[in-house]
Amino acid sequence: MFLHVLKKMGKQLKKENLDLADKRGWFILLFKSAVITAAFLCAYLLRFDFVIPRDYWPHIAALIIPLILIKIITFRKMGLRYGWWRYVSLADVIDIFKANVVASLGFILYVFFVHGLQGAPRSILIIDGVLCFLFVCGVRFLTRAYRENYFVMPGAPQNNLVQMLIIGAGSAGQAIAREVRQNPNLGKTVIGYIDDDPLKAGLKFLGSEVLGARDKVESLIHKVTIDEVVIAIPSASAEEIRELYELCTSFNLKVKTLPGVGEILNGTVTVNQIREVSLVDLLGRKPVHLDSKLISCHLKGKRVLVTGAAGSIGSELCRQVARFKPSKIILFDSAETPLFYIERELVEKFPDLHLYAIMGDVRDRARVVGVFDEFQPEVVFHAAAYKHVPMMEVNPAEAAHNNVHGTQIVAAAADAFKVDRFVMISTDKAVNPTNIMGATKRAAELYVQGLSAHSKTQFITVRFGNVLGSAGSVIPIFKEQIAAGGPVKVTDPEVTRFFMTIPEASQLVLQAGSMGQGGEIFLLDMGEPVKIVNMAEELIRFSGLEPHKDIEIIFTGLRPGEKLYEELLIAGEGVHSTTHKKICVARSHSIDRDQLNKQLEDLYQNARNIDLDGVRRLLREIVPEYSPAENVQHRQISSNQVIESKVVPIETANSKR
Repeated sequence: MFLHVLKKMGKQLKKENLDLADKRGWFILLFKSAVITAAFLCAYLLRFDFVIPRDYWPHIAALIIPLILIKIITFRKMGLRYGWWRYVSLADVIDIFKANVVASLGFILYVFFVHGLQGAPRSILIIDGVLCFLFVCGVRFLTRAYRENYFVMPGAPQNNLVQMLIIGAGSAGQAIAREVRQNPNLGKTVIGYIDDDPLKAGLKFLGSEVLGARDKVESLIHKVTIDEVVIAIPSASAEEIRELYELCTSFNLKVKTLPGVGEILNGTVTVNQIREVSLVDLLGRKPVHLDSKLISCHLKGKRVLVTGAAGSIGSELCRQVARFKPSKIILFDSAETPLFYIERELVEKFPDLHLYAIMGDVRDRARVVGVFDEFQPEVVFHAAAYKHVPMMEVNPAEAAHNNVHGTQIVAAAADAFKVDRFVMISTDKAVNPTNIMGATKRAAELYVQGLSAHSKTQFITVRFGNVLGSAGSVIPIFKEQIAAGGPVKVTDPEVTRFFMTIPEASQLVLQAGSMGQGGEIFLLDMGEPVKIVNMAEELIRFSGLEPHKDIEIIFTGLRPGEKLYEELLIAGEGVHSTTHKKICVARSHSIDRDQLNKQLEDLYQNARNIDLDGVRRLLREIVPEYSPAENVQHRQISSNQVIESKVVPIETANSKR
């Protein structure tokens, strides 16, 4: 019976694709057979004190072929043929144990039914199973140890390898060390860890020792060769990253970090996720926690229109909205090339999304109404606006036409077509504005608030400050100036601004939009204001240069319409907390809608007639708190003249939160 079973197993082994045509397949089969044979012979040697009696050799010869067939086929059936030996883990050990138990039981049954009790001593069968398990595991672990250079003597020179110090011996740090060992092509080696946990001091993880706490970093830099430092603490604060960054860069070491906890969505840490320390890390913006269920209720399955969809905020809004599976997204913008790129990106990332890229201008009433009529949007995010302060100062008619009249057209269409929600993107420059851009955005806010009181559409305004890295913002400009060798131009040594990242701003806009009931002005938590001169200095350091030495910083004076600091509230608005800790709501003003509409119509006529004085005069009437910063004297100051001045560093601002 068992001979018949063995014959069938042999035919099955031949029938199935074992890839024996290639040399590697033959080698693996022969090697496994040798390991199985060695374990069986060693079992006899151990049983008989390393001298096998002659009477047992015929039994060994009769059993060896069936033993190999039973175990090879069992191992194959239980998946041990697959997998890379260099990556063996505890899960593989468990699989090997299970396969050996089944294979040993199968062999015992074969011996019992075919050869009877005289086939082999029972102790041999048990010892063979144990040894086979140990041998198979041992071979795999030796292969991994060899591939990961565990046989290199401590302190032995490893030429041309980047010497990496990992700060953080937790799961993230160990994951990085593991991948460095498993991937020799990276050309790196881990010389050790730094960790503040006293229980880890002196311990070894993946062959590298915990060399001490963070206060040992400086002394360690003097003792051993270090080429690169990786901060493997995803939860590290901005202050901690900055402290380590400044210490290591002072010794000309490369410093890299992992993404923050909010960025590591899949929970897996790899070397590919290591990146250079960025200004965002030092600003310390915390990950945004969204009420996804609430947002999904207002976006899932809905028709969503985004104006200004090709801009920095508009395009990010489209990316965030797409995650919530709307029935369709209508991208509306007048900028052809940027609209093409965002459409292509979304098509690739969300192939099942119904996407429509529509060329058009918010100032074109017929085009806007046509889009609303064709697509019947249920949610509108109005991000289209002119935003560059100095440029709008010399183009007030265009600012009024686009920012105010364009908003009127889109908002009125939303009201006429009974859109569920209309979310207007505003700015902190609308608070006590000193420039045309801020005044036009405040006028648009007033119109939307006034319309909300008489409409079934929920009109919501979201107000926030500057976003890092947006088109035309200060960061890209500074980078260009540094790349050109300087100087870096800052308007004033005391100028401060609120900053947040583009994804953070867009996510909070979605959250605020889902919370509004109509008529509110939501304020996003911008943290503490940051001095622009500090940002310039940090960007220079990121480039491996020394501010005020390698790259000069000059102060050019405030430009037309600019002020030293921005605000988020107008006197009398008041502010109330919401269910989201990063979003507050301001109390809205009562508005004489008829008077406002007449003023806005006069503003529109003056803008059409290019009556610039008339535009400025009407903006003062509509926005009483508008106080133009006229006759600003431009000045140019060398950075050497203000090096001694007290400058609030970025980390100080963060520590106040």
